[in-house]
Amino acid sequence: MKRRTAREKAFQILFQMDVNDIDPKDAIEHVMEQPVEGTYLTELVYGVVEHRDAIDSKIDDNLEKWTFSRLASVEKNLLRIAVFELFYKEDVPQGVAINEAVELANDYGDEKSGKFINGVLSKML
Repeated sequence: MKRRTAREKAFQILFQMDVNDIDPKDAIEHVMEQPVEGTYLTELVYGVVEHRDAIDSKIDDNLEKWTFSRLASVEKNLLRIAVFELFYKEDVPQGVAINEAVELANDYGDEKSGKFINGVLSKML
């Protein structure tokens, strides 16, 4: 599985977890049709889950005129993945992490989601 696909599936899994309050294993099984243990996808999902409090705090610290609790699940989970890649994955270039998050925001969010994600992530760097 390509990393772009892994990011998209990780987003879908984290979104399911956020909306339905289910654990990672159940969310992965719900989204995926085949086993994915030991893949970049599981690394993203479990990495975000493990560092969620620190990631959410970092996001909240970089929001302007917004609070973390007001973020929609789409933007919240795309930011979580990008922040995990930016600060916990040394093998992912910053530009790639930001670009991938913006692209997914354009696909899954509204017309302003990509710009919003780009602004928050750029402020962090």
